[in-house]
Amino acid sequence: MVEAEAGKEAIRRALRSLRRRHLVEEGAHRPAIEALARPFAAQAVEWKEKAEKHELELQQCYKAQSRLSEQLVTEIEEGKASKALLKEKETLITTMQTELEQTREENTQLKQSLEEKTSALDLIIQEHQAVKAELEQALTKQKVAEDENRNLIDRWMLEKMKDAERLNEANAMYEEMVLKLKSAGVGGIQHNALQEADGIIRRSEAGYMDIMETPIPSTCRITIRAHDGGCGSIIFQHNTDKLISGGQDQTVKIWSAHTGALTSTLQGCLGSVNDLAVTNDNKFVIAACSSNKLFVWEVNGGRPRHTLTGHTKNVSSVDASWVKSCVLASSSNDHTIKIWDLQSGFCKSTIMSGSNANSLAFIDGVTLCSGHRDGHLRLWDIRSAKCTSQTFAHLDVSSVSVSRNRNFILTSGKDNVHNLFDPRTMEVCGKFKAMGNRVVSSWGRPCISPDENSIAAGANDGSVYIWSRLKKDGVPTILQGHSSSVVSSSWCGLGPLATADKHHIYIWT
Repeated sequence: MVEAEAGKEAIRRALRSLRRRHLVEEGAHRPAIEALARPFAAQAVEWKEKAEKHELELQQCYKAQSRLSEQLVTEIEEGKASKALLKEKETLITTMQTELEQTREENTQLKQSLEEKTSALDLIIQEHQAVKAELEQALTKQKVAEDENRNLIDRWMLEKMKDAERLNEANAMYEEMVLKLKSAGVGGIQHNALQEADGIIRRSEAGYMDIMETPIPSTCRITIRAHDGGCGSIIFQHNTDKLISGGQDQTVKIWSAHTGALTSTLQGCLGSVNDLAVTNDNKFVIAACSSNKLFVWEVNGGRPRHTLTGHTKNVSSVDASWVKSCVLASSSNDHTIKIWDLQSGFCKSTIMSGSNANSLAFIDGVTLCSGHRDGHLRLWDIRSAKCTSQTFAHLDVSSVSVSRNRNFILTSGKDNVHNLFDPRTMEVCGKFKAMGNRVVSSWGRPCISPDENSIAAGANDGSVYIWSRLKKDGVPTILQGHSSSVVSSSWCGLGPLATADKHHIYIWT
């Protein structure tokens, strides 16, 4: 214990001795130490500046590293998103490949089904063609039967109309004979007249009676101032003395041929009247006008029934069927002939023609004749809208009309010749011409007498020429009285002849 303390004391003394010695040595070596320390101090400052510079660079590096880390994180996240999207796309591709395989299988099945159905369709088409051929044959047979039936009906209607006309004529002749006999006061002669009239009626019923001979007129009995600006067309109602006229004053008027009195005026027409027609039952009057339209009125009451539109140019001619009262035909300068239904007021069919038709007329219920500017007379079947026959008639056909019994077609032309054609053979069976007889214009309308034995035509000098079909000398009867060109004529079934010029209508007996 004592030794330990002595040792510690000895150590303390040694340490103090060493400190004193160190201080002495430090004092002795201070100048040298300071001299040695100076370079190290300068280097320390330089190193400090370098350390600060490196520290700044290190900070910038840290900042750059931070930015790069952020970018790396962002890119890692984007990479993860891209990987997820890639997985989705791979999944979608797998799904689409599966669907594609299914679609290919379905397509294969559909192709097989299509081939089967195509084969079935081919069989059906073959069967359909066979059935269609059978149907066409049946329709052809049906059409032939309908045509035959229609022709039979038309012929029957024509015969009925002829019978009615013959009966009316026989009755009129009977009444005339009775009046003459009453005025004569002879009973026995009256009895003979009754027997004669009864015989005429019986012959009419048998179907072979001749129409009463129409006398050649010679005297102007009535003069009518008809229209302001001029008269364009005249026509008689069937089996009556009612005369219908149309003019440039845009009116259609109905006159009594017996007294010359105006009985009715039909209003509502636009444009001047070029031609007129009356239905076979005398219920309707039709006017063809320069306004490209046709106007239809009811005779009883004068009420407008239809305005027929469809032509694009001036309507030159119109006619009503002799068999069917609801069928009309019209021609225009637009190279068309239109067939109309009076019940509906609409166009049933349109016939195209290379040459304008100046005039037309019905021959029967299905056949129409027309005269054209190229000089041809044409026959049309209105059911098929086709030309069934044609022949050259004049240099320019200005008018066509059909006789009462449909045995003749009268044509007039710019060559100042009037031809009678047989509609069955389309051959000329009569030719009429006279010195000074010049056709007025495209609107001149000659006519045939009810007995089909005489032809009346007006001339540009105001004369009316009447030829007899039965006389071979060809010398006409000439009626004088008109002060200007005669533009239209119409022969009444009861006898009188009416002719019209620009200012007046003359009724001849």
